Amino acid sequence: MLAVVWRRWGVLVLTVLAVSAADLAARGLKEIFDVERPSVRYAAPKSLVPAPHDHSFPSGHAATSFAAATVLTAASPRWGPLWFLLALAIGCSRVYVGVHYPLDIIGGSLLGSGGALAVEVVGRRWPSVGR
Repeated sequence: MLAVVWRRWGVLVLTVLAVSAADLAARGLKEIFDVERPSVRYAAPKSLVPAPHDHSFPSGHAATSFAAATVLTAASPRWGPLWFLLALAIGCSRVYVGVHYPLDIIGGSLLGSGGALAVEVVGRRWPSVGR
């Protein structure tokens, strides 16, 4: 929405690419690492929301939110702390509701930010993406 409001179509394209790449990578890594969610491993306390049926590591929510925060920070550095605070809040909320471990959030944040940096580097080489 921000890229549309700003009329910065390159930011929109890079954000969609980074978030999509982070989501796909997180889904793939969940199959490789095969970590049970806290709600599956422990009977109590119960999770506050229905737990997804896939594996826990890395957090897809953290990966996608940190990917978006990284691209938006590159586009608007002044607002960077806000983007990353929001991404951190999303990640921490997943631990709070009982569907992730803290390490899942750390892994997802590194995956999302790293993937977004790679998308940024590739995006800068394509003048049609522009800023």
